[in-house]
Amino acid sequence: MNKNSRQFLKSLILPILLNTIRSANNDKYGWKGNYKTWQDAQNDSTGYDTDKILQTVKNSLLKVKSGEVVYERDSVIFDEIQYSWQLLSGLMFCSARTGGALKVCDFGGSLESTYYQNKKFLDKIDGVVEQKDFEDDRLKFFYNAEECVKKEKSNVLVLSSILQYIEKSYELLDDILKNKFDYILIDRNSFSKGLERITLQVVPPAIYEASYPRHFFDESIFMQYFLKKQYSVIESFSGQDDETENCIFKGIILEKINA
Repeated sequence: MNKNSRQFLKSLILPILLNTIRSANNDKYGWKGNYKTWQDAQNDSTGYDTDKILQTVKNSLLKVKSGEVVYERDSVIFDEIQYSWQLLSGLMFCSARTGGALKVCDFGGSLESTYYQNKKFLDKIDGVVEQKDFEDDRLKFFYNAEECVKKEKSNVLVLSSILQYIEKSYELLDDILKNKFDYILIDRNSFSKGLERITLQVVPPAIYEASYPRHFFDESIFMQYFLKKQYSVIESFSGQDDETENCIFKGIILEKINA
């Protein structure tokens, strides 16, 4: 892995891994401010120790893979799997629509948490989900969507709690969607109950001392974007994250028009 790929992977994954902040009911932590620009929020952020967090997550995931523990999310270990039934239903829908030829690119997918979360079900169908420590004959890792599509012929794109942590989200989507996925599954995406906002996400020290910028999208603009890209909405659903006074979390199942 070259240095640029490693840095990009870190910048993509780490904010997602710290998303457990949603459960912290403390005025000091959570989503703070209403910034005019991403850079303004970045200037107020503290950053994070990327190598330490990645190692923590890696250790938790290795315990899951070995069977030592049942499930992890955001590096936190659970004694039972917390399924995302809506996301799983979307994957099953895509599998049915493609005759079982499910090839999934889980972009920025918190290493392979999504795969292990739904492994019991995904193992019953043909599928490939986007460090080598975890790769096997079903789980492959790539450093960009284009490589994933080229090598694995991926037809389904999963975007779970990722877009809100990218400064230029729509530019990233423009690049990813050049690959013309038949289906897009969006999960745990944050929307403002009004105009789009940029906030600072402050993480409780019990998880890790960190803060970084975060988008809360304008839902109407977000949906119009995908319509212009020739995707129709099959269904939308509430995310696993708690709704607040100013924001909601939703998932969306999209199908390429004339796919």
